Amino acid sequence: MQDNATEVTAAGIARLAGVGRAAVSNWRRRHADFPKPVGGTETSPSFALADVEAWLRHQGKLAEVPLRERVWQQLAGHPEGPVTALVHAGCVLLLIHDRPTVWLELGAGSDERLAALLPAALEQVITPRFGPPAASGRGVHAHGGAATPAAVNRPPAVNTPEPVPGERTVQPAPVTPSVHDIPTSTPTATPTPTASPATATTPAVHIPTSPQLLPSAPLLRGVAELAADLGARQTFEFLFGRHLDANPRQYTLTPTELARLMADLAGPARTVLDPACGTGALLRALDPRPGQELYGQDSAPELAALTALRLALHGRATVRAAVGDTLRADAWPHLRADTVLCHPPFNERNWGHDELAYDPRWEYGFPARAESELAWVQHALARLRDGGTAVLLMPPAAASRRSGRRIRADLLRRGALRAVVALPVGAAPPHNIALHLWVLRRPEKAPGQPEVLLADAGQFAGEGRGGPDWQAVKEAVLDAWRAHDRDGTLTERPGLARSVPVIELLDDDVDLAPARHLPPPTAADGGEQLTAVRERLGETLRLTTGLTPPPAVTAPPARWPLTTVGELARGGALVLRTGGTGGPARTPVLTDHDVLAGTGPSGTLPESEEEAVLTEAGDVVVPVLGGGSVARVVDGGTAGAALGRNLVLLRPDPTALDPWFLAGFLRGTANNRQASSYASTATRLDVRRLQLPRLPLDEQRRYGARFRALDEFERALRYAGRLGDELVRGMYDGLTDGTVAPG
Repeated sequence: MQDNATEVTAAGIARLAGVGRAAVSNWRRRHADFPKPVGGTETSPSFALADVEAWLRHQGKLAEVPLRERVWQQLAGHPEGPVTALVHAGCVLLLIHDRPTVWLELGAGSDERLAALLPAALEQVITPRFGPPAASGRGVHAHGGAATPAAVNRPPAVNTPEPVPGERTVQPAPVTPSVHDIPTSTPTATPTPTASPATATTPAVHIPTSPQLLPSAPLLRGVAELAADLGARQTFEFLFGRHLDANPRQYTLTPTELARLMADLAGPARTVLDPACGTGALLRALDPRPGQELYGQDSAPELAALTALRLALHGRATVRAAVGDTLRADAWPHLRADTVLCHPPFNERNWGHDELAYDPRWEYGFPARAESELAWVQHALARLRDGGTAVLLMPPAAASRRSGRRIRADLLRRGALRAVVALPVGAAPPHNIALHLWVLRRPEKAPGQPEVLLADAGQFAGEGRGGPDWQAVKEAVLDAWRAHDRDGTLTERPGLARSVPVIELLDDDVDLAPARHLPPPTAADGGEQLTAVRERLGETLRLTTGLTPPPAVTAPPARWPLTTVGELARGGALVLRTGGTGGPARTPVLTDHDVLAGTGPSGTLPESEEEAVLTEAGDVVVPVLGGGSVARVVDGGTAGAALGRNLVLLRPDPTALDPWFLAGFLRGTANNRQASSYASTATRLDVRRLQLPRLPLDEQRRYGARFRALDEFERALRYAGRLGDELVRGMYDGLTDGTVAPG
């Protein structure tokens, strides 16, 4: 049963039918029976999804709506908005994941019956997974014992003999507090009134009521059907990933590789807090442990709810999540966690400076109004047990601003700040800034001769949008940190890492920027290395000259019959696949950055049971974001890698299509323009709308050979550019540090 309230735009209709938006406009003008708009605006109308599907099938323009696309359109067009729909879907997926037979019983009847019975069934799953409703005035004692976790809000129960839409059908059993619900000791610090969990904490996940669930019933049935194919976790990741991709400006994401590095720096932990949990990337990066407890808080209610559901579907850890401004209304004032991971908001001036002046968390000094990041640092330390570790992503200015020097000095003196790591440019948004990682530890006792690790991984920056070499970053940073943490010091590694005595840093500036304290890379054999680079550059330039295309021969404009990628896919001439959101462990992933930079697979996907899309030699891979005209033919060195997000794979039938012919025509500038949609911050390519001529296979191969030669020329130019940059940079450095003579 379709939901007539679910609406779809013209762009959504185009995706369903595999055509361009112009075709949808033509259908509206030419066919009097085309569904009438039911919402939207005059310039951007929306249509009932059920009516659109029926019309497309009647016209023979749609044999069957792909299940994924149908579910996504239902979610995106939900009358209460996609976030509400995604929360409802997440609750049902958790029910399917934990109690699949219960869902089968609920889904057998009408939508009204499903909506009436579902809240009570959800309560039996959500309460055990997220904890009982919050009670007044309780918190969490040391080592994460849950007192009254604010993870779920239970609506009032109504005793009725028969299921009635909009009312509860089961009276929940009373929750008996355990001995762990009572703090074992009185906290040494008295929380400020604004931080009271009894008045400020809001639970993250609310069990929806029957009237709220009724409009979602058709969506939930589709979600359950999709979960039968993909699994509950993979279904939620697919829908959540599509939502994030559709709203890129609303969320600041922590890249998966960075999240894993932060989790590895912290080490294994049983009780972990992320006080600015966002989409849950940091908590999902942890290695699971028996009895693990994950605590999260976020000021955005939708993010807190979605993250709680995402974490619950990800593993068996106990999840405690809350909504609220962490600095003003801390949900876990008595928590003493093993680890705190945090990607706090940067440059926030309205963080509570005026009302939190006497907050007991400021053990190392009251942060200035412009030092919100140092407030987050001290919040993290206050939520750690003695000896616990915190890892925070920080803007580089926090290491050197004069307004924060006194707090930095006290963090150093007392041994709380253990390491500052400069990341390569492009490691995380904003991509044009080299962000820092701060590793902190709540001191058990003051160290005798403290040293702090300063490391700079900037040399592992990638090219353009290629991103950093994450494998090299991890190896260098983790090796230096583990050696420093084990021995309390580190043998100097020029240009990379150094253990600096705290006394050397306690000057007027207390500047912790690693690059200012590290010796330059060793200059041994610098001249010989530059000579070798120069020779390789000369060889590459000679090769590039030989690969230069012959003079262009002018020809009259061709009048080929054209087809589209969508038509070729429907006709079986090629298979179209999109990148996934998870896959098996240790499988290299080809990212959109790799395709744009022409490099090998460098990414990773979250480990899951989802079957990854593996590339094969001869596949054509196309990035869908960024607006560039790029298509890459997979070679033997790249074959076997998993397809990353924001990539579309085209696998041509070799008896019908030449892969180099296909890739070459897909790169045409005009072709990309007509197949792209434009927003204020991003350009998205609809690969199905890309066009190419209908030519015999022999003629395709003739074009393909020319396109392949152009690709070799392009690769040689790119390599020559890298060598030229290396030679110029090395000459400047050698001349300025005295290791290269001027003549």
